Amino acid sequence: MARKSLVSVVADDLLDQIIRGSLAIDAGLPSEAEIGDTHEVSRMTVREAMKTLQAMGVVRVVSGTGSFVNPVARWTSLDAVLRVAAMGTSDLDVAVQLVEVRRMFETGAAALAASRCTEQDLQSLATQLDLMSDAHLRGDVDSFVRADLAFHDVILHASGNVILGVLFEPLTRVMAERRAETSSVIEIQTHAIVQHQGVLDALRAGDPESSRKAMDSHMDQTLADLRHYVLHSRAN
Repeated sequence: MARKSLVSVVADDLLDQIIRGSLAIDAGLPSEAEIGDTHEVSRMTVREAMKTLQAMGVVRVVSGTGSFVNPVARWTSLDAVLRVAAMGTSDLDVAVQLVEVRRMFETGAAALAASRCTEQDLQSLATQLDLMSDAHLRGDVDSFVRADLAFHDVILHASGNVILGVLFEPLTRVMAERRAETSSVIEIQTHAIVQHQGVLDALRAGDPESSRKAMDSHMDQTLADLRHYVLHSRAN
């Protein structure tokens, strides 16, 4: 295996341990020798893996002392931060921040889509909402999640802003991974259906401000549900 691949394997494994909480924030990492023995790689490979994590802001190296895990707020890699958000383990604030970022993107997308979406877009939104309702009644979480994500994807593309789509794509991947947990709660599904109907009604009216407010209301409900049904239960 090429050295570059080995470096990636070691760096990814260490990052996974940090995200899972096996290596806590501000905790010291094992020595180069220990990491090398664990992964059966040379110290040079370990050193390069540590440089990768340093460049991502995940770890800091203190001369003469060792390497330590940085708080998530100091990470500079979007992929690494989104992996924390997807895991939803060590830093509950990241889950809340994900909704905050979604609010910035999605309220703007809804406002743009109000004046740009076609009849076909509106029909697609209605279809996805029907699929959500049907999946809710059948207790099919996977189908509910797919329809939920597809509903938001239609709005994103209906906004007509290709840059918005590119910027939002990494968040879409994380949302897909997190939705299985949140959408398994029946009350969250019920709230989501009501909020999505409100967004669709506003878009049908073609009113950008009403559409923005409807999506903002949806994000408020999402955040409230996240705190009440998911984060509160984890904290206990």
